[in-house]
Order: sequence, then structure tokens, then C-alpha cells
Amino acid sequence: MDTAVTPAPTPAPTPAPVTRPAGEAAPAGSPPGGGHPRGRTPTGRARRENLAGYLFLSPWIAGFLLLTAGPMVASLYFAFTDYNLFDAPRWIGLDNFTEMFGDPRWRTSVEVTGWYVVIGTPLKLAAALGVALLLNQSRRGQGFYRAAFYAPSLIGASVSIAIVWRAIFSDGAAVDRGQQLLGMDAGGWIGDPDRIVYALVALTVWQFGAPMVIFLAGLKQVPRELYEAAQVDGASPWRRFWHITLPMISPVLFFNVLLETIHSFQIFGSAYIIGSQGNACGPADGTLVYTCYLYIQGFENSRMGLASAMAWMLLLAVGLVTAVLFRTQRRWVHYEEGAR
Repeated sequence: MDTAVTPAPTPAPTPAPVTRPAGEAAPAGSPPGGGHPRGRTPTGRARRENLAGYLFLSPWIAGFLLLTAGPMVASLYFAFTDYNLFDAPRWIGLDNFTEMFGDPRWRTSVEVTGWYVVIGTPLKLAAALGVALLLNQSRRGQGFYRAAFYAPSLIGASVSIAIVWRAIFSDGAAVDRGQQLLGMDAGGWIGDPDRIVYALVALTVWQFGAPMVIFLAGLKQVPRELYEAAQVDGASPWRRFWHITLPMISPVLFFNVLLETIHSFQIFGSAYIIGSQGNACGPADGTLVYTCYLYIQGFENSRMGLASAMAWMLLLAVGLVTAVLFRTQRRWVHYEEGAR
């Protein structure tokens, strides 16, 4: 009786290693080193690359720790101390905050700053948006007009412009003579504690170039088909602006509102120079903005502990306003689907 012989199975061939030309990267998802399992510690090359990255970042890290984070921590400590810049700080707890809230000049600085923010910021944004709408139309010489309107933003914060602005609004100067020609009461704005803050507002409105450029970039992104369809339906220019332009540029508008509001809280140089005509920060504290009073307490009165407390209170106020803006932007800021 014959017995059937079953042939032995042939072993599977071992795949040959893949050889790539020099300089060709490995496929995405392949383990480093051409076969090492994932999850292993970085190789020597990876560690050298990480070290090189940290070396390039080291100037910024050192600057942040020495010039930003370090002074912030120190000022937080000084806010609870009696510190005059010359003697060692002495811990006094919440006395600086108690004195600050009871100071009538501090309340005046809060009032002046709030008035400046509430009036100056909307007027500046309105001027920026209006000029951006004009520049968004196809006209000759647009490059020149954009540069001309943007130029005040570059030089408006300088000391020389603040000195010129003070001269323009002084008694008998250009603004005063213009009021006389219009039959209005004469008298310079600089010497009037009730009108000097409006000179600051006029200066900040004159510097509308930066938000104007941002508005113009947003207007360029609005599809022209929406305006054409609305025009065919008989929509007036005002309705097209209200129902198409504003909703489409609402993220840009929110960005400008947030940025300009923060900048308004930080006004110092122009208020100090325009108002420093025999009295720092204006006659009868007419331009006593918050940062100006902070400077007076810290560097003129040598009360750095109280000034630090005021600085942290300003930080909390700006943070609160920013939080409110972010909270309310859900109701009037419209993003594209999935862009939020």
C-alpha cells in the first residue's frame, strides 16, 4: 500500500530592505531611524535640534523673564508695601488699595479716563471705517491716499506732535481763530479744564490710520456678489451697509474695538504733554488720565508702592472690559461656518 507524501511548506521569502536615495525623507508615519518602534526617547539628532531651537529662543525668553515677567511679579509685591524707591519696601497689606479708593484725585483720573475712552474710541473707529469705505472704491491715486491717511498713526504719538497740538489749541491759536470766524466763544482749549479733554479726543481721532488699514483689509474680503444681489432687489446704500457690510466685517470691527479700547486706557504721553502748561496733566486735572496720575504718584511723589497698586487695578479694569467684550461678541460678531 502506497503512502502519500505531503510536501513540506515553502517558507515565505524575507522582504528585502527598502533602499532610498540619499536625502529622500521616510514616508509619513514611519518610526524614526527606519524601523525603531514608536515611543522611544529622542535620538541624539533630535536632542541637538531641540537644543538649537532653545538657543534661538533664549534671547526672547531672557527678555520676557527680565523685562516683563520679573517686573510684573515685583510690582505685585510692591503693591502691598510702602516703597519710595530709595528705602527697603515695608509690608503694609491692603493700605495702598484703601488709600487709593478714598483719594478724590484717583476718582477724578478714573472719570477722565472713562470719558476719554467712551468718546474717543467710537469717534476714532467711525472715522477709520468711513475713510476705509471711501478708499475701498476704485479711484485713481488710492496708494497715495492710503499712505497720507496712515501717516498720522506713525507720528501722532510722538512728543513733537503733542507739542504742536498744544500750540494749535492754545489761546489765540488756529482753533481759537477758527471759532471766532464761526461766531463761537473765543478762548483756548488748553487753558479750559472742561474742553482740554476734547483736544485729546481730537488728537486720537486724527490718528485713525491703523484701524483704517484693518477695516480696508476686511472690506476687500466682502464678496461683490452680495452687493449686486442686494442692489437688484432694490436695497438702498444704507441697507446694504447695515445688512451686508457690517455683518461681513464684524470680526474685523470686534478686533479694532478691542485693540483701540485697550490703547485708550493706556494713554499717557499726549495727555501729560498737552496738559503740562504750569500744571502736570492739565488745569484743574482736566487731562488727569489714569496713567498720568500713576506716573505722578510713582515718580514725582516717590510712592512706588501706591503706583504699583494703581497699575494692577488698571490691569484688572482692562481685563474686565476685555472679558465683557468677548462675552458680548457672540451677539453681534458673525463668523463663517466653522471659523469660530
